[in-house]
Amino acid sequence: MLHHAPARPEAERAHRAERVDLAAAFRWTARLGMHEAVANHFSLAVNETGTRFLMNPNQMHFARIRASDLLLLDANDRDTMARPAAPDPTAWGLHGAIHRLVPHARCVMHVHAIHATVLACLKDARLPPIDQNTATFYQRVVIDEQFGGLAFEEEGTRCAGLLSDPKCKVMVMGNHGVLVIGESVADTFNRLYYFERAAETYIRALQTGQPLRVLSHEVAEKTAQELEDYPGQADAHLGELKAILDAEGSDYAS
Repeated sequence: MLHHAPARPEAERAHRAERVDLAAAFRWTARLGMHEAVANHFSLAVNETGTRFLMNPNQMHFARIRASDLLLLDANDRDTMARPAAPDPTAWGLHGAIHRLVPHARCVMHVHAIHATVLACLKDARLPPIDQNTATFYQRVVIDEQFGGLAFEEEGTRCAGLLSDPKCKVMVMGNHGVLVIGESVADTFNRLYYFERAAETYIRALQTGQPLRVLSHEVAEKTAQELEDYPGQADAHLGELKAILDAEGSDYAS
């Protein structure tokens, strides 16, 4: 006798490609150890205005998230937190505000990755251009210096206000972690990955106690622009990660 899988609700079948990409990003973030237990969150806008978005379920580990598990939310729906499958309240406060107020933030990734968080704990949380990776973010990072506890809606609205410049796609959240925005899952995850690598290089350089070899403004800006224009890297990066997961038999896309 054939056993057919139960039909999924329409909401779980909608935006299939976007769900698969986001699920892959969750899985790989966990593999790299850039997540914080079940406390961090990613989201992806799926309508033109950016107000309808996918996000991870409340307190589900990144390593288990499947495409069909993702919540489909509306940033303008004030009753969201009263529903049975409500998202994490801090995730709703932060991501809901950004998707409501920052249309160019199509994808939003927030983690407490260790090196980015160490950077966020420094009195001077700027990232100097000391190599190619750090130069990628030269004059393209905003720093939130007003940490006020968990990121409920008021905190989210304040953070959204710091992302008005489309050039700045990384927010170092002082005393907290990092938040990265982008045009797609591939674009945003690639940026998140390289920011953590850049932060690690800087922190390890500081640990030597030796003077830093800081690039000039001209070279740092030239490098940043060249990397912004480098063709296809983000899509290739995510494509390779999905190929690895597929070859391993992962259920991320289910």
